[in-house]
Amino acid sequence: MNQRIQQLFKIEIPIVQAGMVWCSGWRLASAVSNAGGLGLIGAGSMYPAVLREHIQKCKAATTKPFGVNVPLLYPEIDLLMNIIVEERVPIVFTSAGNPGTWTGFLKQAGITVVHVVSSVKFALKAVQAGADAIVAEGFEAGGHNGREETTTLVLIPMVRDAITVPLLAAGGIASGRAMLACEALGADGFQVGSRFAVSEESSAHERFKQRVTTSTEGETVLILKQLAPVRLIRNKFSDEVQAAERQGASVQELSTLLGKRRARLGIFEGDLDAGELEIGQVAGALRQVQPAADILRDMWQEYQELRKRVYS
Repeated sequence: MNQRIQQLFKIEIPIVQAGMVWCSGWRLASAVSNAGGLGLIGAGSMYPAVLREHIQKCKAATTKPFGVNVPLLYPEIDLLMNIIVEERVPIVFTSAGNPGTWTGFLKQAGITVVHVVSSVKFALKAVQAGADAIVAEGFEAGGHNGREETTTLVLIPMVRDAITVPLLAAGGIASGRAMLACEALGADGFQVGSRFAVSEESSAHERFKQRVTTSTEGETVLILKQLAPVRLIRNKFSDEVQAAERQGASVQELSTLLGKRRARLGIFEGDLDAGELEIGQVAGALRQVQPAADILRDMWQEYQELRKRVYS
């Protein structure tokens, strides 16, 4: 395949570990980077001082490039961005917000900026804002999702036709087979979330990891579309939300039901009933907890072997 992603990030393998809340700390990010991919620290669940600590520990654990994922709707985003610049983080992935607000600030500091989108419209806006690459994330993805409900199979070729900057595919990618399919659709590289969420180095609770690896096809649902759509494994909490939605609950009522720290409760603290168990549809295909380096190696090897068979 082409080398655009490897050249942009200065990595060996065009796989990026998604910056997932409550999963993507310095241990996971450094493990992925050390194995040849690009590890990301997920800033969305971190206070500013905690983010600085994770960045510093990641720098101590790897000499390879790594990055930080920042949801642009974070309430103290100015503090996060200043820390990222002060700590000389080389790569930033932004999501969930207007890329025009911070892309210029980051690029002036010499930082490579990538924006995550769920539609062609927002891909074009991100490129116009100066993004160096785009992650196009399909509806299959876990956690907070786009409102468009466009699947990866449909989204990737549409975004590829609309932009010329490097394109990473995301949403449902947990195997070399999926990587090869996305390459055929026009992707230059791949962002992987769910499979790394259940890696040994993921900071998610062991109960959460086991629940994911014992899940079956169709167990994830998308809820809270009136607030911010989120995909998770069905549980008592999601059933309560869906019941409220069927009864016509208002935005305020849904916000009250959601409360605070729901994702922390499910992913980090392991409350399988009351927490948000955020994960992608591909969870039904995940069967084991592995070291991040093994995940990267297995996916890359499967991709290379299959590619040789297909194109020989």
